[in-house]
Amino acid sequence: MNSNSQTWAMLIHFSVFLGYVVPFAGLIAPILIWQLKKEDFPEIEAHGKMVLNFLISMLIYSLVAFLLTFVFVGLFLFFALMIVGIVFPIIGGIKANNGVLWTYPGMLQLVK
Repeated sequence: MNSNSQTWAMLIHFSVFLGYVVPFAGLIAPILIWQLKKEDFPEIEAHGKMVLNFLISMLIYSLVAFLLTFVFVGLFLFFALMIVGIVFPIIGGIKANNGVLWTYPGMLQLVK
């Protein structure tokens, strides 16, 4: 990977944080960057899929945590998901900037 593709791969991972500023931007921005830049930098294809799998997995896990709030276990899962939602994209972005594809632990591989 060259430095431009590493930078775009890193931006795909970090763009998840835009959702904290603008609703749904954390979902739209990574997909948009991935789709617009995958022709120019084929190396970022795997990073785009990884982030999309992360977002889908987090949505599923959040729904499960919501359902489990009725038995008081879900609150702990929400806190764990909040931490994972911050830490994993940071690690993924740093690894991407170093030219490494980091597989997010515990994430469902729905998009291949």
